[in-house]
Amino acid sequence: MSGSRAEAEEKVGSRQRLQVNEYKENQNIAYVSLRPVQTTVLGKTAKVYLVPFSLSSYKPDQLKRSKSLLDKNSNNEVACKKCKKAEIKKTCRRILTPKMEATSSKAESTLQKSSLDVHAESNKWQYKSTSDTVILSADTESSQDGDSDEGTTPGMDDFSGLSPYEKKRLKNISENANFFASLQLSESAARLREMIKKRQPPESKRKKPKKKENETGCRRSMRLLKVDPSGVSLPATPTQPILVADENPLLPPGPLEMTSENRDDNSELFKGFLQTWAEVSKTRSKNTEKELSSIKSYKANLNGMIISEDTVYKVTKGPIFSMALHPSEIRTLVAAGARSGQVGLWDLTHQPKEDGVHIFQPHSQPVSCLYFSPANPAHLLSLSYDGTLRCGDFSRAVFEEVYRDERSSFSSFDFLAEDASTLIVGHWDGSMSLVDRRTPGTSCEKLINSSLSKIRTVHVHPVHRQYFITAGLRDIHIYDARFLNRSRIKPLISLTEHTKSIASAYFSPLTGNRVVTTCADCKLRIFDSSCISSKIPLLTTIRHNTITGRWLTRFQAVWDPKQEDCIIVGSMAHPRRVEIFHERGKWVHSFLGGECLASVCSINAMHPTRYILAGGNSSGRIHVFMN
Repeated sequence: MSGSRAEAEEKVGSRQRLQVNEYKENQNIAYVSLRPVQTTVLGKTAKVYLVPFSLSSYKPDQLKRSKSLLDKNSNNEVACKKCKKAEIKKTCRRILTPKMEATSSKAESTLQKSSLDVHAESNKWQYKSTSDTVILSADTESSQDGDSDEGTTPGMDDFSGLSPYEKKRLKNISENANFFASLQLSESAARLREMIKKRQPPESKRKKPKKKENETGCRRSMRLLKVDPSGVSLPATPTQPILVADENPLLPPGPLEMTSENRDDNSELFKGFLQTWAEVSKTRSKNTEKELSSIKSYKANLNGMIISEDTVYKVTKGPIFSMALHPSEIRTLVAAGARSGQVGLWDLTHQPKEDGVHIFQPHSQPVSCLYFSPANPAHLLSLSYDGTLRCGDFSRAVFEEVYRDERSSFSSFDFLAEDASTLIVGHWDGSMSLVDRRTPGTSCEKLINSSLSKIRTVHVHPVHRQYFITAGLRDIHIYDARFLNRSRIKPLISLTEHTKSIASAYFSPLTGNRVVTTCADCKLRIFDSSCISSKIPLLTTIRHNTITGRWLTRFQAVWDPKQEDCIIVGSMAHPRRVEIFHERGKWVHSFLGGECLASVCSINAMHPTRYILAGGNSSGRIHVFMN
């Protein structure tokens, strides 16, 4: 037991003596061993040596006297240098290439500024006041003394003076450089450029099948090949300019002879037709003081009006734009103006019905307005888009020219005087003309400019004939005819309640105390015109579908000349019908024809004294309801 205890004490004592000796040795030398560790700096691999450093002999000015330290430990430095010289040279040659020296010059200058001041002659090792310091060192051979072991070049990299932040920053730079190098972006960019430069392969053209020698070719027209049957080429024919004929040529000025389009001029039917129209020249005068019948009796008379196949017939070619009923008490005579410029006349008392129809061509463009003369019902006045106003005199079988202006287009007209001697004509460009039929020639007395951009209808007050109303594009104006001698006339009253395009505006037929308007906003408006002052109040608004579309003639609500508190208008409802409304907005009656009324009647006219209603559609067909 005593022997084993003595051996243990000897081992502990020897261990302590070794530690003391080792501590003394560490006090005398600064470097014991160099342990190489590989690291990457600026994209290159270098070896780093960990050097233990003793603080026993440290003094505050020791770093400034690096030369004395180097002299003191020169023996150890030489021994260490000899051991690692070859290995350090290889590492330095691999790192300090000319390219790396150029790219890392900025980093070296930064590191050199923060390093310790070392004497110019010392270029071996630098120290830091820590126990373990990482030092990057490299020896390069001197260009002047390449064989000397101690001859080295200055400019050694030193990381001893860097802060922890700068060390971490350099480490991040190194890691980022390695990461981008691993991505191989330059190689990818080069491959991409090569792919872009490569041309796309040309489209493969379809190979034409080879024609067999014995195969028969397709037959071709010799006329198209311009050869005769013998194979000789034909001479080239000179090309002549193609003259495009005007679809609607203007008719010659002056009176036109009544020539029936569907009858022979020398036929007995046509002569009898002219004689019939001439005999109905007499008519009773209009009774303006006639009392209105009650709505109850008026409805009873309307219920007795029917339609049949004998009262439906195609009178004109194309849509009907205007209609008029002759005021005769004996015969039922209907006139219709068409878009083609035709005027069709139909005598319903003549049977068969096709023998009572006669068609004339007094105009070349749509006939927008028709009136029988109030002074002589044997005269039928027609106005057209072609800029002509004619009067058909059936007693002389001629269409006289009343007014002509080829530079303008007419839209509507009305009689200013009861004897039909003077007329007011509206133009599509917004101007108006004053025409006197007693003056020789076909020119107007006065051309007046208005504030309207377009005039659709013109209507004269039935009692105070100095007033007339015009329907423009969005506004309705009432003028005083006494100021027509001016070059530009201002309206007395303007109605601006309409929000869309206006189709028509008419005074009530007996007293003129009401005005009815038709607008594209699906509303019929009735105004109180009993007192023409600075403003006319709106009485009633009636909801009614007025959207006829492109191929149908626009609706125009008109007054019943027998019952001036009721208006007549076409309808888009199914089954097809013609409707009558009271001025207060109440529905009064609907004319239903079943199979005889299968289309929309846009233009309607009522007989002034009898219960007869005529409606025209877009195909030139007239539908007549009568007792």
